[in-house]
Amino acid sequence: MSRPDGFRFEYDPGTLRFGSGSVGDLADELDRRGLDRALVVCGSTVGTSPEVIGPVTEGLGDRLAGVFAETTPAKRLATAFDGLAAMEDRGADVLVALGGGSSLDVAKVVSALAADDRDPDAVGREFQDRGTISIPDGELPPIVAIPTTLAGADLSTGAGVTASPDSGLVDEPAGGGVGDPRLMPSAIVYDPALVATTPKRILAASAMNGFDKGIETLYAANATPVTDATAVRGLGLLRNGLRRLGEEDPAEDVLEPVLEGTMLVQYGIARPGETTLSIIHAFGHGLTRSYDVQQGAAHGVVAPHVLRYLFDQVDGRRDLLADALGVDGETDRDGAADREALDDRAEAIVEAVADVRDALDLPARLRDVDGSEPDEFPAVADAILADSFMANAPSGLEPTRAEIETVLEAAY
Repeated sequence: MSRPDGFRFEYDPGTLRFGSGSVGDLADELDRRGLDRALVVCGSTVGTSPEVIGPVTEGLGDRLAGVFAETTPAKRLATAFDGLAAMEDRGADVLVALGGGSSLDVAKVVSALAADDRDPDAVGREFQDRGTISIPDGELPPIVAIPTTLAGADLSTGAGVTASPDSGLVDEPAGGGVGDPRLMPSAIVYDPALVATTPKRILAASAMNGFDKGIETLYAANATPVTDATAVRGLGLLRNGLRRLGEEDPAEDVLEPVLEGTMLVQYGIARPGETTLSIIHAFGHGLTRSYDVQQGAAHGVVAPHVLRYLFDQVDGRRDLLADALGVDGETDRDGAADREALDDRAEAIVEAVADVRDALDLPARLRDVDGSEPDEFPAVADAILADSFMANAPSGLEPTRAEIETVLEAAY
């Protein structure tokens, strides 16, 4: 796949702070931004774990307005409304999202809801009808993100959200998201010491999601030289770092290159009106939106099969991927490519991705996770084809329902 010579790269990331103990500088970061009162948004486990919440509240000092420890993996709209009420009650002017992607997504929805005083019922109706929530013009409460997993959802302008009928906001289950450049965190703090407190099994599952962001960024239809550079460097760090993480405990020195790689592979992937997430993430969405499968586990299962299908259809920038992953295989760079060499390089990439998956001890088959069965694959395939990320598949790749089902069957 060739990338067009011309490109447009509009990206306004937040400030990046990296290093063990960096959460100790939170008060300084808020002071630089003229922010006074922070509401920490996290899940109940994080909020009650002294080794996680303690360094953050100490780092905030007298700028701590309170802790809202009610986020869940479901990322409920009702939870965001509760978070908004907590923010208003505490007089907070900044949200500090601590934990995994769920807490960051809920914090973003809280920020979006804080744009005005819309009636919750009206928001619920809009979300059920459109799968999103409109955000009025004007300033939104800023967000400071402190990730404790490796999913790579930090440098993003969007968030996923769901709603259930028992909330009173919708009449039937609804899912979707919000997106706006103003939802980009104003600062992201990567602290290996804090990430080291997360159980290894959670880090392993989330890591596959982050790893695949780098893979997809290289073959995405809207790849750029900027994202090529960050993804290649990030993938190199992740491939070696994740294999080591699979063998050792998540100590700070083990996590430093992994966290650096996670930061790099997501740099520039979420830009105004576009993203480099593509077909693997569409598969992940199709498998997890209606089934109780962790996103990273779904990625681990399907990524090698999706890549094998992709390389059978298009080039997929396999030379660049092979270089990033440090795998063997040669092509004739002077002109006509040798088909066998191309196939060898493609298979080496697939094996490298599976090698990372296996090193993290993640499931290798769909039948080993609590997800869809083969008779449900047609519906899953329809969901995958309808996913917005499919529009960003490599040029020349036009998956059909039958082809998607074949990939799912191979993964089963």
